[in-house]
Amino acid sequence: MEDIQEGKDIKATTTPDIASEEMVLNLGPQHPATHGVLKLVLKLDGETVTKCTPYIGYLHRGMEKLSEHRTYFQIIPLTDRLDYISAMSNNTGYCIAVEKLFGIEAPERAQFIRTIAAEMSRILSHLLWLGTHALDIGAMTVFLYCFREREKFLDLFERLCGARLTVSYLRIGGVRNDTEQKWLEDLYDLTEEFPARIAQYETLIDQNRIWLQRTKGIGVISAEDAINMGLSGPVLRGSGVAYDIRKFMPYAAYDKVQWEVPIGKNGDVYDRYRVRMEELRQSNSIIRQCIEKIPAGAIMADAPKFVLPSKDDVLTDIEHLIHHFVLITKGTQAAPEGEVYVATEAPKGELGFYIVSNGEGKPYRLRIRTPSFVHISALPKLCEGALLADVVANIGSIDIVLGECDR
Repeated sequence: MEDIQEGKDIKATTTPDIASEEMVLNLGPQHPATHGVLKLVLKLDGETVTKCTPYIGYLHRGMEKLSEHRTYFQIIPLTDRLDYISAMSNNTGYCIAVEKLFGIEAPERAQFIRTIAAEMSRILSHLLWLGTHALDIGAMTVFLYCFREREKFLDLFERLCGARLTVSYLRIGGVRNDTEQKWLEDLYDLTEEFPARIAQYETLIDQNRIWLQRTKGIGVISAEDAINMGLSGPVLRGSGVAYDIRKFMPYAAYDKVQWEVPIGKNGDVYDRYRVRMEELRQSNSIIRQCIEKIPAGAIMADAPKFVLPSKDDVLTDIEHLIHHFVLITKGTQAAPEGEVYVATEAPKGELGFYIVSNGEGKPYRLRIRTPSFVHISALPKLCEGALLADVVANIGSIDIVLGECDR
């Protein structure tokens, strides 16, 4: 006090500079926010991520090796468990690959039914993505709204094939059972009201200032980087690359309907969100056109060496029963030798099946190219240099599911 009163200079007592060091944070492998059992090891300088290292494999099930010990028909239920949110799309990609190997083609009616089912699967996947992605960022209401319509589509799935999630509906050469006219009418009615529901989702968050702050300019991927990293689906199209396998290499009935490929401009989290919102509208339109144009006819190809007989024939005729038993237990004995790769446009991106056949009733080798596995590799590019809070937004924007990554 005396020194102060006398006006003497007093040097402030300060602590010396504290040496700072990076903090290592394990994000995951808990399910919320990482969209599966994904672990990210983050190095942080304050709130800034300086290094991001993804770790996968916690859900590994050896699905590709399991497939090599099963007949071509027995593999279909395994494909359901890849991206289990869009099992119909997985069934479609696998069955088309096997049909290409066998040299057969599903009837036209079956192609339309496949397209309807695949686009319903896309809608279901995007609704789940939108609800959970918004929940990650802090918006809860849109989650409840999305699941309102999702339940309606799942109810229609249940009426179609008896299952809601892992459906195993498609068959090599066609589909398991035909659709009822009432089912098509009810689905058409749902597609009439669905665009208004999409507008409701957008009303909640599309121009919300918190949503814009959390998504605009976050996780930017240029078109060049997206191509170089092998990204596909809405993540690639969000960067402005108008590439969609359904448009450039049409399969099923996609070349018989009119639709557009939505693209973004900036390649950020917001653009990837906008692409998926527009895809909801395009999928809705595709379903409506398919219902309007669906032809009558068979739902299974006429190829007894490769195609299972109908259930009615199996239950009433001994020869068909024996034929069914042999195909299921031993597989087709007429499989040609060779290899095929077929890519289809799943909701999350390019889903490819590579099959090597040695002429036996089961694949000699089977490998699966899944979009989530590739997209996880983009996380370091997205997260490094960003804030910790943006990591969750980036994970949600690439829409991964670990079921198809740790296959």
